[in-house]
Amino acid sequence: MNIEMSYLLGMICGNGEIQRNMNDTIISITIPHKKLVTEDFHDIKLYVKASIADIRNIIEPLIGNSLKFIQYQHCTIISFSKPNNEYLIREIIRYIGNANTHNEIKLDNEVLNFSIDEKKYFLRGFADVTGYIRRSNCYFNKYEHRVYLEIPNNWQLVIDICNLLKSIDIPVQNIDWAHPNMRDGYCKKYNEGNFSFWKKEHQIKIWANEFLPIGFGVLHKQQALEMYSNELIAGYNNAGKIPSDITHRYYWDSKKKYSKKKIQHPCEGDEFIPEIIRGKHFNSWIEIASELGYVE
Repeated sequence: MNIEMSYLLGMICGNGEIQRNMNDTIISITIPHKKLVTEDFHDIKLYVKASIADIRNIIEPLIGNSLKFIQYQHCTIISFSKPNNEYLIREIIRYIGNANTHNEIKLDNEVLNFSIDEKKYFLRGFADVTGYIRRSNCYFNKYEHRVYLEIPNNWQLVIDICNLLKSIDIPVQNIDWAHPNMRDGYCKKYNEGNFSFWKKEHQIKIWANEFLPIGFGVLHKQQALEMYSNELIAGYNNAGKIPSDITHRYYWDSKKKYSKKKIQHPCEGDEFIPEIIRGKHFNSWIEIASELGYVE
């Protein structure tokens, strides 16, 4: 294993598609850009295009040929193909468990045994295609900025990523689960007839300053991360608090009690929910995380 392979694996696990033909395997990775401009009104597509040069410098020596690059209004797709019998393809398939799409991927346990640098590059690749940080991502105070990692449909991958973060001592601040008790805890949307409102992506939320050791390879995301991390640190300092006392804390370190009860939701037994927690009622994101395996 090396950092280049780790970065590529992270991108594939985050937003990759694997198409196996008789002789070749085609791997496509989507880098979304939901907004067209950054918060300081720069063209995001230009930032992503500039970042592709850095991504190519990491990946192309590994794959031994050029990446294909297509840019659309709201996403950029990079891709490459290799013969099925090549070592690189066989290793990728081994690490992602023969999945065809990021929605199906379950991380091989060996990823948790990567070196610290390899884990960081894996998570950076993952964040480049799933993560974003915006001013609207703040917590209660306007300076409490957070990185969001969005994972659609893949409950196990959420836990895998949280445990990988834990292995390099980066706490998760919150997980916004695509679960009816979390997204529609008082059945408001359900009672309005919007029965599937809660079926969205999962969101892992991490304090901006805690995410700095990983960072982004996509230029505009990294610039935003550095700016918002500085704002977070300054905000806590101005409030007379030590930033790390607030941000470097796992949920099991907190004495906070989640006493707010959610009402029973008719969709708690929906097949979208993993069987291990299907039919159960939850009052906090922590209860779901604990049941699925993100624990001390």
